[in-house]
Amino acid sequence: MSLFSIFVSALLPILAIGAVGFLLGRVRDVDPEPLNTVTVYVLAPVLVFYSLATTELAGKTLATITAGVVAYHVAMLLVAGGVARLAGVSEPLLGALVLVAAFPNSGNYGIPVSSFAFGDTGRSTAVVYLAVQSVLVYTLGVYIAGRGADRDGGAPGWRVGLERIVRIPLVYAVVAALAARWLGVVPPTGVPAMETLRLVGDSSIPMMLLILGIQLAGADLGSTLSEVGVVAALKIVVAPAVAVGVALVAGFGDPTVARTFVLESAMPAAVTPLILVAEFGDASGTGSATSLAEFVSAAVFATTLLSVPALSVLIYLLDHGVVV
Repeated sequence: MSLFSIFVSALLPILAIGAVGFLLGRVRDVDPEPLNTVTVYVLAPVLVFYSLATTELAGKTLATITAGVVAYHVAMLLVAGGVARLAGVSEPLLGALVLVAAFPNSGNYGIPVSSFAFGDTGRSTAVVYLAVQSVLVYTLGVYIAGRGADRDGGAPGWRVGLERIVRIPLVYAVVAALAARWLGVVPPTGVPAMETLRLVGDSSIPMMLLILGIQLAGADLGSTLSEVGVVAALKIVVAPAVAVGVALVAGFGDPTVARTFVLESAMPAAVTPLILVAEFGDASGTGSATSLAEFVSAAVFATTLLSVPALSVLIYLLDHGVVV
């Protein structure tokens, strides 16, 4: 496919739905939190369960994806931390920068793009990616967000993170799906129960995009766009290169799985780091007039805009086997 056809088929539908959410957030005072709660606790777990229970990906492939996601995030945390220190960034801004650079928006942006770009295999791979990343966010992510903060005698960040993990339905959806596959009790996809699960799971994709648009509409940019150049370079240039290296070493076997892995890793910054730095970080000062929340919001907004041409080119290269 040409670059234009890739943009029209894989990215334009995503942008159109996200734009509706953005416009809605601009013209109406919409609180995305209730929508996010429904997605996190109902729609996304159902999507994860159905996708993993019915996927044709082998158990070995699922294990390789898991290992690859962990390796990628560890590598990006190290690279982003090193680059930030060389640039003279210190805590608490250092932690925020590392978080937005290392954790891609693999959920409400990555799953739809991967699904449009690489079909059912792309969606199944993206779902596994999201599940593993969710665990990493509330372990490594919480530690990084809170390491420069004074918790005033509160619970350690790692403990709070673990408590968050056990409350995430998505994790249990993964366990339930894998258990059902292992026991051989997954019903046929055509039965009413599975059709209902498919319908509910599929509804999470447009909901995720609407939430993303609403969140971007509420981003308090101020004069922060000039301060996210390092993050943009890490997300647009470094992240895909690191992902390609991990994919080549991991040897996924299925080229579509490998390409989806790289595509997911190249997604723009996620909104989750904003939640982490707000709850676990120390926003008393960043070394500039920019607050941590403004910095993360600007990073999400800027990298999302830049991702449109960047992902179009990346999908073209992946689709033609140039990268992996």
